[in-house]
Amino acid sequence: MQFASVRSTQASPQQPTITDEEAAALARTTVNLFRAWNLSDLEARTLLGDMAQRTWARWKLGEVGRVDRDLRARMAILMGIHKALRYLFAEPARGYAWIRKPNGAFAGRSALDVMMRGEITDLLDLRGYLDAERGAW
Repeated sequence: MQFASVRSTQASPQQPTITDEEAAALARTTVNLFRAWNLSDLEARTLLGDMAQRTWARWKLGEVGRVDRDLRARMAILMGIHKALRYLFAEPARGYAWIRKPNGAFAGRSALDVMMRGEITDLLDLRGYLDAERGAW
């Protein structure tokens, strides 16, 4: 099976807004997820939309400042990817490791390779692929 985009092109009018408090909690959770995925600082910053090195360093210390709309969306998608992996793999460690494993659905690249292209659409495509794999569509 080849990797194909399964994301919707329409925004949901019922999609809830992420509050500032939720965004801060999401940022802390994202830092923890990236630790579990064993990401380098460069990988983490790329997935967060080329976040500044200094900002990422503050986040790792628990100092989260203003979180813009794009960053909130990226983190929400990343949490969806994490959730889908938890559904697909009974053992969390297998899901964390899957991120780096070559995958035939991605032409031999890993999910991390796909995400590292840096576009939010890459995250959405991976999320859609995982949702389809787990039968959520």
